[in-house]
Amino acid sequence: MHYAALLSNYPIISDQIDQPALAVVLRELESTLQRGVVGDIAEFGCYIGTTSLFIRRLLDTVDTSKQFYAYDSFVGLPDKNDYDQSRVGDAFQGGELRVSKKQFLQVFQKANLTPPITHKGWFKDLSVIQLPESLAFAFLDGDFYESILDSLKLAWPRLQKGGVLTVDDYAREALPGVTQAVHDFFGGTPSNLRYEHNIAIIKRG
Repeated sequence: MHYAALLSNYPIISDQIDQPALAVVLRELESTLQRGVVGDIAEFGCYIGTTSLFIRRLLDTVDTSKQFYAYDSFVGLPDKNDYDQSRVGDAFQGGELRVSKKQFLQVFQKANLTPPITHKGWFKDLSVIQLPESLAFAFLDGDFYESILDSLKLAWPRLQKGGVLTVDDYAREALPGVTQAVHDFFGGTPSNLRYEHNIAIIKRG
């Protein structure tokens, strides 16, 4: 379990994901790599690079042949829609969690790691040439309904057989739009979906 060693040896640099949730993402990535699934790795919504750093470290440890892509608006969260309104409060508002692309890349420079192929923009505005042809693994962390739905539309058709899609904030009461987007995209709760620590895990058969 390379991912466990990485979590023991390196810090988590923001409070947007905790260690149990990050362990789920990295465990699923490591399993995917070890099974030799075809395709590259993508992260939709990377903020300051907390998860991105660990994905890079795991790729450097297990499979350096995979390309790693990261996508973010780098202008903070978008505005909420009706699906994103939560009964537990108004946390996470449009414009919050703003980090520049420069700041994101500097985190990799400081850690002496190769940054991912990084694209700035809303997911709905990404062009085909900015996306990998095939994916073995994707991590979706868009927080809100539209962002998750848009990233599902990009990632799922590219996910190869045996590949894994992970979605942060699934079944999290503060961010109900995430769960709604997953269910709307798949036409209900996917039979192959399971979740741990608010990370949805969907494996393509």
